[in-house]
Amino acid sequence: MVSSPIQNVRGFGDVLPSEGPAWAFVEQTFRRELERYGYAEVRLPIVEKTELFSRAIGEVTDIVEKEMYTFIDRNGDSLTLRPEGTAGCVRAALQRGLLHNAQPRLWYSGPMFRHERPQKGRYRQFHQVGAEAFGVPGPDIDAELILLSGRILRALGVRDLRLEINSLGTQAARQRYREALIEHFQAHSSTLDDDAQRRLHSNPLRVLDSKNPAMASVIEAAPDLADYLDEESQTHFQSLCDMLDGAGQSYRVNTRLVRGLDYYGGTVFEWISADLGAQGTVLAGGRYDVLVEMIGGRPTPAIGFAAGLERLVALVEAANSAPSAPAPDAALVISDDSLQSDTLALAERLRDELPWLHLQMPLGGGSMKSQLRRANRSGAAVALIRGAEEAAAETISVKYLRDDLEQETVAIGELPKILSALQANRTGQY
Repeated sequence: MVSSPIQNVRGFGDVLPSEGPAWAFVEQTFRRELERYGYAEVRLPIVEKTELFSRAIGEVTDIVEKEMYTFIDRNGDSLTLRPEGTAGCVRAALQRGLLHNAQPRLWYSGPMFRHERPQKGRYRQFHQVGAEAFGVPGPDIDAELILLSGRILRALGVRDLRLEINSLGTQAARQRYREALIEHFQAHSSTLDDDAQRRLHSNPLRVLDSKNPAMASVIEAAPDLADYLDEESQTHFQSLCDMLDGAGQSYRVNTRLVRGLDYYGGTVFEWISADLGAQGTVLAGGRYDVLVEMIGGRPTPAIGFAAGLERLVALVEAANSAPSAPAPDAALVISDDSLQSDTLALAERLRDELPWLHLQMPLGGGSMKSQLRRANRSGAAVALIRGAEEAAAETISVKYLRDDLEQETVAIGELPKILSALQANRTGQY
């Protein structure tokens, strides 16, 4: 009996070879630009203690209440697949002593996990790149991180983005605003949905994030956070705006912009694309000056951002800004299988001598005609043909597949020189 093919788990996708160049382009661009700004890579575990996220993210959030992949291991410990990267990065920096008399700038990438309804650009296993900067309290690091994120998006070829910024203020300012929000929404409690009712006293700022159209007018009429900022918060935010203006960075102040996680306060920002519909945010970040202390460290100012790679890859593919996968420089073609072993050895010698060489072997056999078809379809610049006559004379025939040149037969010893000259002439085309 033939078994049915096993399918992937819903919301856990594959990245296929045809998608690989766009993914590599996005990942390599993040790495290059982050390192230019002095950020060092940290590699974090996928599994953390559940307490890390419940303490950092907040008990009354969708992530902790509904979306985390949590399990009890054989030792009876509650563990969770990471739903985001900031808490793990802070845990690592604190545990490994990176915050001791230092101002580390760190970045990371990898899969995150949330059990939510899969849709375009949103999966249960999704991938993020994040950057975190510690120990700098002023608005200068806020401005640099925003400008860095904008530079990355431009380098990816992503256009038609808008930057929105806001200040959530100090804890004292947010507390006053929370009280005003609770009072406002309680006066309109009959219009609140179940989620808003549940969050009203524990996390009223999240009510502002609701996309429920029945609540739109009540949310629009809610008190404005800007009216509750203290002088410290206003000064910090105005200095940030001045720095962005000085750098020529356009932005929109959106006083309804909040973060869904409890640890954020002060500056928050988002880069938003009109090409992704309602879920248009491609990169978001903000300050979280209380998080290190929440996890058990000393008070430490901090700010960071995270970007979803699936959405960025979709934008890069739509913009056609990723380079194509490189075609082989050359493809070997043989007249019969008796030459396979000797040709394999020749291929390895060529790769030793020419480390840049992308060389395709005639694996799987087939006629010379079919091998030449495969070589041509691969985009190879030349086919290197070996028959019994060439093998005996220690020569090889060079057939040019992309240039209008006559086929020529050369000594094996001349082949590296010919391939190097060909590569030099074709740089930038393949």
